[in-house]
Amino acid sequence: MTSETRTEPRWVRSLLGGIAVVFVGLFVAVPVATILHQAFSKGLDTYVAAIQDPAAEAAIRLTLTVALIAVPLNLVFGVAASWAIARFRFRGRALLLTLIDLPFAVSPVISGMIFVLLFGLHGVLGPWLRAHDLQVIFALPGIVLATIFVTFPYVARELIPLMEAQGGEEEEAAVVLGASGWQMFRWVTLPKIRWGLLYGVILCNARAMGEFGAVSVVSGHIRGRTNTVPLHVEILYNEYNYAAAFAVASLLLVLAFGTLIARRIVERHTADAMPLPPAARVEKS
Repeated sequence: MTSETRTEPRWVRSLLGGIAVVFVGLFVAVPVATILHQAFSKGLDTYVAAIQDPAAEAAIRLTLTVALIAVPLNLVFGVAASWAIARFRFRGRALLLTLIDLPFAVSPVISGMIFVLLFGLHGVLGPWLRAHDLQVIFALPGIVLATIFVTFPYVARELIPLMEAQGGEEEEAAVVLGASGWQMFRWVTLPKIRWGLLYGVILCNARAMGEFGAVSVVSGHIRGRTNTVPLHVEILYNEYNYAAAFAVASLLLVLAFGTLIARRIVERHTADAMPLPPAARVEKS
């Protein structure tokens, strides 16, 4: 919208801009400043000691391990699901879309409780797991399953509209010219969706590393073993060890800023990769 087509008075624009600035200041800038202030309130030595604490290091390792498992699996699922939904019409397509959106509608705590009911000691599969000396709940497998559940929509939901907007004409042409399925995906499909794919992976990774509710239910809060970074922050805070809690929380803050920067960069490329509508193509030409 150009300046000639704007009809709002200057005071309206100033008021809306001022409200936005105040809102961002109160709900974003102030909490961020509080985290940083509390993290360094007792000096740099205390901050470094909190990060290097064995329990904190174990939480960081576990968080990275869970993300390294969950994100690639969601990447594979997201690409496969978006390909099927965007390129084919089949029975059960609506159900698949509903299942993809399910984690957005279900509370993470509820999803964690479902895994406990399935894989817990007294759950549906609990006796079988115990008989085979397998542990899911209060162990790494349960944390991974809970993380996968809450994060699997992100890649698929980013790719589905992108692939539907791009269409499949180039892929059909590649098949007609003799390309195999893998060659078509590698040389035609992947270059077209790479920025959208990266965007979804960034969001999926951020949610996986910052997930609290579902992981809290299935982890058991075993210090140094099943605590991820968010759970470790909660324990430190409940112990009134505020400086250490905010020091570890600052790592999640760094992750958040890194995610925002990466998201902004990828958004530009994603916007460039999106095909223009017919009217826009005519106007541009």
